Amino acid sequence: MGRVLFVVTSHGVLGSTGQQTGYYLSEVAHPFQVLHEAGYEIDFVSPKGGLAPMDPKSYKLEDPRNKAFWETHGRRLQETLSPEQVDPSRYVAMFYAGGHGTMWDFPENQALARLAASIYERGGAIGAVCHGPAGLLPIRLSNGRPLVAGRRINSFTNEEEQAVQLDKVVPFLLETRLKELGAIHVSVKNFTAHVEVDDRIVTGQNPASAESVGRALVEVLSRLSVLT
Repeated sequence: MGRVLFVVTSHGVLGSTGQQTGYYLSEVAHPFQVLHEAGYEIDFVSPKGGLAPMDPKSYKLEDPRNKAFWETHGRRLQETLSPEQVDPSRYVAMFYAGGHGTMWDFPENQALARLAASIYERGGAIGAVCHGPAGLLPIRLSNGRPLVAGRRINSFTNEEEQAVQLDKVVPFLLETRLKELGAIHVSVKNFTAHVEVDDRIVTGQNPASAESVGRALVEVLSRLSVLT
């Protein structure tokens, strides 16, 4: 079926609060299980490689998809690839998992952005959920245009950030930054599942959207002819 590259954050501290953060488990586990069940092989990469920190608030094993993923594949988040170890020609899609840690190390990571641009311009798909679209910010296509410009994109919204009282903690508001790059930001009521698909770009608004993002990405990939 092909391979999908999952991107997780290497950043584990929530700004100046001293609190732990990282990737959000369900935003990895839910789309992973959907893609895995559809027959895709999945590799993990992070900005620094090696151990990727998990937001402790997301460690909810009463969720059956979280539990199944963690018990079977969780160790793989301790040994993620670095961007320099990745050959983008091996992948049909790149998926940015969320978690507040992404807000610090995804937006300026040019190595990941180059991988994503390569996959996309070969005809592959790009997916992201919640704060994962922070990874879309630095992606420029070969014509210099931002990937998100003119595209229907969603992400964790400004209102949702305010509702969890982290709008003054994160380094910027993701919805605002996406709009500044020309994205058409489409969102729904706070914490409601919502997915936007624009050509080969699939984005989800919040943790509740994670499984639906995976399903939408599978649907997009079913229509592609990208070589693996």
